Amino acid sequence: MSDEKDTINRGILPIPDPQYVGLTTYDAKDPDTKFPPIEPLRPPKGAPNVLIVLLDDVGFAASSAFGGPIHTPTAERLAKNGLKFNRFHTTALCSPTRSALLTGRNHHSVNMGGVTEIATSAPGYSSIWPKEKAPIAMTLKLNGYSTAQFGKCHEVPVWQTSPMGPFDQWPTGGGGFEYFYGFIGGETNQWYPAIYEGTTPIEPEKTPEEGYHFTEDMANKAIKWVRQQKALMPDKPFFMYFAPGATHAPHHVPKEWADKYKGKFDQGWDKLREEIFARQKQLGVIPANAELTKRPAEIVAWDETPEGMRPIFAREMEVYAGFLEHTDHHVGRLVDALKELEVLGDTLIYYIIGDNGASAEGTPNGCFNEMAVLNGMGTLETTEFLTSKIDEFGGPNAYNHYAVGWAHAMDTPYQWTKQVASHWGGTRNGTIVHWPNGIKSKGEVRSQFHHVIDIAPTILEVAKIPPPMIVNSVQQAPVEGVSMLYAFNDTKAAERRETQYFEMFCNRGIYHKGWTAVTRHGVPWVGAYKRSFDEDVWELYDTSKDWTQAHDLAKENPTKLAELQRLFLIEACKYHALPLDDRTFERFNADLAGRPQLIKGKSQILFGGMGRLSENSVVSTKNKSYSVTADVEVPKSGAEGVIIAQGGNTNGWSLYAKGGKLKYCYNFFGIKLTFIESTQSIPAGHHQLRVEFKYDGGGLAKGGDITLYVDGKQVGQGRLEQTVPMVYSADETCDVGKEGGSPVSPDYGPTGNEFSGEVNWVQIDLEKDDHDHMISPEERFKVAMARQ
Repeated sequence: MSDEKDTINRGILPIPDPQYVGLTTYDAKDPDTKFPPIEPLRPPKGAPNVLIVLLDDVGFAASSAFGGPIHTPTAERLAKNGLKFNRFHTTALCSPTRSALLTGRNHHSVNMGGVTEIATSAPGYSSIWPKEKAPIAMTLKLNGYSTAQFGKCHEVPVWQTSPMGPFDQWPTGGGGFEYFYGFIGGETNQWYPAIYEGTTPIEPEKTPEEGYHFTEDMANKAIKWVRQQKALMPDKPFFMYFAPGATHAPHHVPKEWADKYKGKFDQGWDKLREEIFARQKQLGVIPANAELTKRPAEIVAWDETPEGMRPIFAREMEVYAGFLEHTDHHVGRLVDALKELEVLGDTLIYYIIGDNGASAEGTPNGCFNEMAVLNGMGTLETTEFLTSKIDEFGGPNAYNHYAVGWAHAMDTPYQWTKQVASHWGGTRNGTIVHWPNGIKSKGEVRSQFHHVIDIAPTILEVAKIPPPMIVNSVQQAPVEGVSMLYAFNDTKAAERRETQYFEMFCNRGIYHKGWTAVTRHGVPWVGAYKRSFDEDVWELYDTSKDWTQAHDLAKENPTKLAELQRLFLIEACKYHALPLDDRTFERFNADLAGRPQLIKGKSQILFGGMGRLSENSVVSTKNKSYSVTADVEVPKSGAEGVIIAQGGNTNGWSLYAKGGKLKYCYNFFGIKLTFIESTQSIPAGHHQLRVEFKYDGGGLAKGGDITLYVDGKQVGQGRLEQTVPMVYSADETCDVGKEGGSPVSPDYGPTGNEFSGEVNWVQIDLEKDDHDHMISPEERFKVAMARQ
């Protein structure tokens, strides 16, 4: 790095334009005509490129770089020429970790106390980033960096996730990134992703059958972007945030990658933990005196699992392993591209192997279709059903997740998993730092205690950029992280992060000078909390001697425990973690939680060409009677293709034309598909097509009668015996005039399913029981005006 003095005042962003003060001549040819040249904005001389790779739902023990069973050669290669941080921590959940990473502040401090879908109006939990805590990408962009984000963005408030924004927290809006290619939300189908380029929804250029996979696609886009950046602006450093959806569920990977691990996990999760633990000691990523924590009683022993389920369990883990290795491979392609551009040596790389612990959200049995679990209907997937699907796990027809036992094993040697912020299994993630021009040490381990909020101040220090005082006219709050640069070349340096609180779903803990006090309020696979906060049992660990939190000292040292409990409350108050909120149903209900809703009322009009609308963007038709009316123009060649569809091949419904006839398909978790077809073809010309569903009532997920109409005349009828109660998909969308993503119905494919004519508009009405099967222009106008 250069010691040349930077003369630009970078405390106010955007940096004010320089003002010329001097002689103004009449004639530009006058010898006294002198103006300073226009200088393009650049960071201080010597500022490196920065690449942050953040994997999703990968536990401390998954990667081979940290003793895991999954081959990750890119991670190993970077670690061999860089550093492994084995006491690096996250928040135990995705949106909070990502917000902390991108702002350099604690997750409650930037109002991301949970995922965006459960935001409340309370400070610390609203999901709205404060203007006085600008993200690092904004600071770097306004200091002259090129900035780009690829992959997952789960920091946008749910009421701002439609294609109409506002884009205050989208990457290319208020996020500070000049380019974005990825998805908005917690997860996406890797075969049929809901992709945005900037703020515009786009469709993949290939199908799964043609070899498409999102991780490969986003790596291709990242490589293309950085090549262009260095070709056109070689003197300008870049900041790239590369955040795959992998390895979050659904675990999607080409079959050949999963098959690499055939038979590798037949021994089960208990034996696997022992194998990993031994390798971790051999690698030196845990101390020689570390103890393997016990498996909690809440997680069944492998030897006690039903024998009929064991092949299914093994395949779940084989698919997950292939998914992680596949992801590491594409990270490697990006690293290779930097090497080919001859900028790898001057690029600070953070390879963070997981945004939290391994996910235990797959239930004790895992699943073929995660949507069944999320809808509380996991019992639909019997052993017989799962066995029949074993060869399809990981493929385009699956939406699979693995069993809790594997998640626990992937967090070896620690207790618990993702969501459980009280213990290291939820928050400790192996992290690799690679920077040949800035780190002299090679292949070493660093054990200073650090947290994801420490990355932003590290970047600012290595780039010699001061934390800004004002950004976009707003005075900035202090960055809450501490730079990690001091430890890069000094393995014995005293750690500079002495205190860190943790809280997620009321699982909470505090670290202070080697001690931790923690309490677990619940577990991920149990939805309701049955005890009060005062009933939570606190544990105490001296982690300077007890690396894994294996020996609870609460009874032996109540004074120390009380001291740390008090400190937790102080930190929780300081960063807005209070009040603790263990409500479940209430936080998913926008009205009760106090957050805005994008869609309100009992009627909605959509227009032809609208698409990639998330479930938050469309009025919900679940557990109630409804009608869907489409105003269309049918060509002389006949009606064919999708009129409107919501969901995908694992859940949803579609109104479409097939062979000239009107058709409706209801896809119930991919297990049962119900079809209703008109008795006659739709004539050419202008028509209103309609489907009505009369709900049986009596609770959630009940059945009902389906009736089809053309111009108000009944043309078909049928019955649904059961319906989806809560959510069709985490990422599949609603589309008008065609269907994006995976297809709800097998009657058409993922491409080429556009309606053959024109869809003028589609109106969704809830609980409309006046039996008027036509919508007049006056009525449509009235509803449209009411929606403004």
